[in-house]
Amino acid sequence: LFAGQGVDEPLSDTGFRQADAAGVFLSNMKFTHVFSSDLLRAKQASASCGKNKFCKDLEIKYDARLRERKYGIAEGRPLSDLKAMAKAAGEQCPSFTPSGGETLNEVRERARDFFEFLCQLAVEAGQNKQETHSAASNSLGRSEVQSVFPWTDHCGEPELNSDNSGASKQLDANILVVSHGAYMRNWFVYFVSDLKCTLPKTLTKSQLSSVSPNTGVSHFVIKLDKEKILRPEINCVCLNQDSHL
Repeated sequence: LFAGQGVDEPLSDTGFRQADAAGVFLSNMKFTHVFSSDLLRAKQASASCGKNKFCKDLEIKYDARLRERKYGIAEGRPLSDLKAMAKAAGEQCPSFTPSGGETLNEVRERARDFFEFLCQLAVEAGQNKQETHSAASNSLGRSEVQSVFPWTDHCGEPELNSDNSGASKQLDANILVVSHGAYMRNWFVYFVSDLKCTLPKTLTKSQLSSVSPNTGVSHFVIKLDKEKILRPEINCVCLNQDSHL
């Protein structure tokens, strides 16, 4: 059934097990910020970061911009109903917008607005840390990553926490965002179409357009230039990873 924004139900027993598995999967990552949709199912999923030994004192920030796509009169109804509505209108899913729902462009605008907020947050975090630790390091970032992401080696990518000298790299921000399937699919499209995000060579177009499995995890490395803060360099390391399930 389409929950969208209007059906604010809790996670099922399966959902809680999946969230716990994701929490364990990310338990060794040191996040500097955690953001979540303010819908109940996302709040409950984001609480799984309590399994992370580095995040116990981090406040989870809830943001309405991370809510699922609004499906209007289709919310609470099965996919077959939405397909029938789209067919009657001479359109196809997922581009069809039910009465009272959000268009894909409106969802993407929400994603863009939130992402630009994150970019500004990361730059400010870096500036604050530079002022505090300027004598401690000459790198661009300041918050040490405790380990590589669990799936990095499986993707054929180099370890992201070491440079040629063997010294650990540091990040201004390492941000965990918990949201919803249709919303995130539109966010990823924004990354690729508008910001020219680079993708893993093994990623297919069908994978890019698919909805993430429940508690699927995606990893993006974003390099910010203070002079072009809203046009960052983005590299997708993994998309909709579900090896923890």
